[in-house]
This record gives sequence, structure tokens and C-alpha cells, in this order.
Amino acid sequence: MNVTQTTAADTCSPVATHAIGLEAASTVAATLKALSDPLRLRMLSAIASDPRGESCVCDLAELADVSQPTVSHHLKVLKDVDVLTSERRGTWVWYRINPTRRSAVTALLDSFAPASVAPWSASADDDQRRPDFDARVTRLAEELAAEVPELDPDVVLTTVRESYTALARSARVTSSLVPLTERFARQRLADLTRDRDASVPQVLFVCVANAGRSQLAAALVNKLAAGRVVARSAGSAPGDVIHPHVRSLLAEIEGDAAAERFPKPLTDDAVRAADVVITMGCGDVCPVIPGVRYDDWAVGDPALASREGVEAIRDDIAGRVRALVDDLLPDHTSPKEQS
Repeated sequence: MNVTQTTAADTCSPVATHAIGLEAASTVAATLKALSDPLRLRMLSAIASDPRGESCVCDLAELADVSQPTVSHHLKVLKDVDVLTSERRGTWVWYRINPTRRSAVTALLDSFAPASVAPWSASADDDQRRPDFDARVTRLAEELAAEVPELDPDVVLTTVRESYTALARSARVTSSLVPLTERFARQRLADLTRDRDASVPQVLFVCVANAGRSQLAAALVNKLAAGRVVARSAGSAPGDVIHPHVRSLLAEIEGDAAAERFPKPLTDDAVRAADVVITMGCGDVCPVIPGVRYDDWAVGDPALASREGVEAIRDDIAGRVRALVDDLLPDHTSPKEQS
């Protein structure tokens, strides 16, 4: 009988110190167990992406057809593992991401969401497999990083992944998410690299859905200023599509460029890059950045108006836009003055 002999070099010698500590592992395991529920993950995502920085329990109750006690139970589970903190105000309780866990929560949502929410389809006649969207987003980040060498590639990758995830949360038609991500990420990277001293004035219009008022205002500024002012728009809770009446008016203002417009979420980068931020019915959701001018325009909501009502809202915004452009460009002559 042959006996196999082993030498010291052949012996398995595990190094226990390479493993996570027992106490840390127990803590992480408890947190992951608390997160292993679809509704809790949706709640966590809603709170993390809320532009107010917090969510009321009444808002979170709308995520699923469950009772209020069930919602409170799920939130308590997340509080017990220190992922959330809460504060009672009057009859409602408001929830925030625990500041000490925010980076971990962001990493979790932004790492897994693009791969898990990516769309795919397969017909009976086509054995089409789900595309590797995470790889496509990573390749997109590499391409954009080459275009902005002044930014760290990791910053570009994070921006692209966050852009994809933010759009995926509200997208109705998901087949074009990657192209939309590219346009949104390019805008965000331009905001990050903007040289305020060497740039024309930049205006950011913010409404709730970024599907009506803010889109119209930005289009009117860009047309009237003809490149001497740059206008952008965003939403505190962006919708999935632009309002049909607004889309037709955008086509009249911008022509074919209107087809490129889509609702986008508000980001701190956009606020920091702006010289003027104008809110339109979205409340106090914009972070206060020193050196940025803030204003609020009380205009009607196209989502609640007829075609004629939307046209009246456009005319109201147009008058305000002319005054804004004249203020930003003292030597500007409006069309009415030219005539």
C-alpha cells in the first residue's frame, strides 16, 4: 500500500487574522439580515434619495399596500440595527439615514441597484438574455473619464453609477436607460468641472417632477439668451415622462432638441454649479450653497391644466424669463424691445 507523505510546504496553514472579527461579523450579519426584505430596501432607498434628507412615515406607507403597523415594524427593524434614526414631530415620525451609516447605505444601493433593476426581456421566439448593464455602465464611465482627465476616474465612475441608479428609480421606459445615463452623467460632470469665472451665467430651474414648469423655463432661457446664459432643470421628485402638453410646447420652442429632454433628479452638483437657482412649487428642497442666488417663482402646474392652461403658464414663465435674462445680461435686448 502506498502512503502519501506530506511536507510542511504542502500543509494547509490558514491565517485566522485575515478574517473579519467575530464581533464585527455578528454586527454586519445582523444588519444584512435586517436589510434582507424587499420593502425595507425600498424604504431605505426612498429615504436615501429624498431631497429633503428625510422621509415621513406617511410617505413610506405609500410604497406598499400594507397596514401602518406593518410599516412601523419594518422601520423599527432598520432602526434597531442603527441604519435609521427617527424624530417625532406632532403626529408623524420622520426617518433619516444614520450619518455613521450613510456611506455604507450609499455603497449598498449604488452597487447593487444598477445590476438588479436593469431591464431585460425575452420573447418566445428569441432566447435573448439579460444584458450586463453593470458592465455597460462601467464602460461608459471609462469613456467619460477619458474626456475629463481633470477628474479622478473613481469620481467619474461614482457619478455615472449614481446617475444610472437615480434614473432607474423613476424610468417608465427602461430600454434607453444607458443613453439617458450618458446624457445625465455628462451634465453632472460638466457641473463638477465648471469654471465659474470663465463661464457664462448658469441658471437651474427646479420643480417637483421636472416634467413641466422647469423644463419650459430652461428651454425659454436657452432660446432667448442664445448661448449667453445656460439654463438647466431638475426635479425634487422627478417623474417618468414630460407632460404631453409641455412636450408639444417644447417642440415649438426647441425643435428637434425637445426630443432629448427627460426628467432628471436634483443633485448638489447642479446647485453648486449654478449662479441662480429658481424653485417652482417644490418647496425648500435645494441645499443652500454660498454664492448662489435663490428665487422662487409661483407659477401654475401644467400637470393640472388643460392645453390652453399650459399655454397660459408658458406665457407667464416667458415674461419672468425675459426679466431674468435682462437682469443677467444688462446689454441684452429682448425681442419686444428690438421690434
